[in-house]
Amino acid sequence: MKIIKQLSCQVLLSSILIFSSNAAQSHHSHANLNRDDIRTYSGIVVRYSWTMPHVFLKVQAPDKTGKVVEYSIEMQHPPAMAKRGWEKRSFVKGDSITWEGPHDYNESRHYTGLNWAERQDGSRLSMTEKEDGIIVPSTDFSGLWKRSDFDPKTGKAKFNPHYKPPINWPLTELGQELVDNFHEDQNPMVNCGNPGPPKAMIVPYPVMITRPNDKTIIFERELMSDVRVINLDHSVKRGTPSKLGHSLGWFDDESLIVLTDNFIDDPWGSHTGINSSNQKQLTEKFTLSGNGTYLIAEITIDDPVYLTEAHTFFHRWKKIADRDVIQAPCTMESAKLYLQGG
Repeated sequence: MKIIKQLSCQVLLSSILIFSSNAAQSHHSHANLNRDDIRTYSGIVVRYSWTMPHVFLKVQAPDKTGKVVEYSIEMQHPPAMAKRGWEKRSFVKGDSITWEGPHDYNESRHYTGLNWAERQDGSRLSMTEKEDGIIVPSTDFSGLWKRSDFDPKTGKAKFNPHYKPPINWPLTELGQELVDNFHEDQNPMVNCGNPGPPKAMIVPYPVMITRPNDKTIIFERELMSDVRVINLDHSVKRGTPSKLGHSLGWFDDESLIVLTDNFIDDPWGSHTGINSSNQKQLTEKFTLSGNGTYLIAEITIDDPVYLTEAHTFFHRWKKIADRDVIQAPCTMESAKLYLQGG
């Protein structure tokens, strides 16, 4: 295949550099919060936003001097909050709220983390995860799965980290240039965009796999509205090229093999910090392990624009209790707060 360098993605990368890159690099750890400065606050809810990338509250409350200001309280994404007992209407505008959390190191910034929040009736919500319900092992790949990076035998990370570009991939000059200039604020999510596979397969949101009939397997990611269809019927014609591409699947012994092409250019479509082109091809092998409690993916990506040769990496999911898939809109306001909470 003739290599055609796709440079249009640079326009997108430039356009999203609207927030501080220093803050963005550490937003996952909330390094801006002073864990030695835990305070209790009381006020009135101005806004409760069940949105992506993170749920947040805006509250009118007095600061240390007694002046009433608007505090921002950023939490985690909706599925993680649901696991902690929170719901889309846990608070509404006008509710009284008392909460505890660490304050920002910057005293002039009205931003806090959250340990717990108490409603006017005295009921309290916390950030402690609740126990999963009954976990039913899968026999046919179906069910709800969440990313599992750790080896249960050693307790250490076994698979590649996902918040930074992968190490030792065979990159072209264009691919290496992207990695060398990587900043988290290039993440398509800061513009409420979601990449296609394989990046879409390894984000931290749970994935629901269903088999509505004997010709189709469906991958539905929480908080990502696009649904990936695996066609077991190979007579299905290709549609318009897209981030998700066109996927054909078949079974080889007890594994599911999926071949996908028909892509468009896609920022971060390969992995964190690495784009993909319309020449991308994927071969994926999904295998159940642990008596149906784990799902292992062997993913081979071939994209001559960003890779000098095909590359294979592995990913793993753990079965969790089945429930409805959670969807929530992404807003630029939440994306901005997500970056600023660095």
